Amino acid sequence: MSQIKPTIYVVSDSIGETAETVVRAAISQFPEESFDIVRLPNVREFSQIDLLISEIENQSAIIAHTLISPELRTYLSVRCQQNHIVTVDIMGPIMSAVGTITSCPPSLEPGLVHRLDSEYFKKVNSIEFAVKYDDGKNPIGFLHADIVLVGVSRTSKTPLSMYLGNKKIKVANLPLEPEVPLPPEIFQVPPYKIIGLTVSKEKLSSIRSERLKTIGLEPEANYSNVESIEKELEYAHNIMHRLHCRVIDVTNKAIEETASEIIAIVQKNQEKYGED
Repeated sequence: MSQIKPTIYVVSDSIGETAETVVRAAISQFPEESFDIVRLPNVREFSQIDLLISEIENQSAIIAHTLISPELRTYLSVRCQQNHIVTVDIMGPIMSAVGTITSCPPSLEPGLVHRLDSEYFKKVNSIEFAVKYDDGKNPIGFLHADIVLVGVSRTSKTPLSMYLGNKKIKVANLPLEPEVPLPPEIFQVPPYKIIGLTVSKEKLSSIRSERLKTIGLEPEANYSNVESIEKELEYAHNIMHRLHCRVIDVTNKAIEETASEIIAIVQKNQEKYGED
């Protein structure tokens, strides 16, 4: 006859991942013993606790929990004492300790850590998206982006893409160069998702001249020449007109200011078109 394993019930008002991780770390210190772990997520009613207590009476079992609600924590503690069941409050003591060094009250909302994790990974994915689809590297990205930035060289497309990626917005960008044919995918993007970036010819000439100096090159006639730039900008404006997109002049704007305008556009798109 096989011996019944000791059981640890992992109780949570969320998914129970945190509690189970702590429990597994603890039982790893008992390598000669085998345990059963039973996870009980989404426990938010007294009746669920009563049912659990009735099921584990006379078992070789303990309860480890990460209940956020003070009422549920107290109720579980009392019921376990009444039935001589050992219970371990994983979350309560650390929350109380943190409370001694801050005047901010806890939100007492289950599942926040996983929501934060989700937001973090969304940010990471958006930044990776910006890197992958920077400078029109792969036009297929235009079809999956929240926003596509178009403009001539040195209109802040890449820094804006990265900045917006940190705001969890997926951005692809496309340099507009007269000598390079446009990828057909750009015409498949809804106009409201495309933003053209423009700048004054004088400002652009200055930016490009400084860029050339930074990388140790002499100013090139075409790249930083005002007349050549004027033709580039005219070409870009014609393309933006064909794309029916909104145009933002970045001449005297910081990255943060332009990004704020774009974020407002994305939010309006979400409200109007149900984009997420």
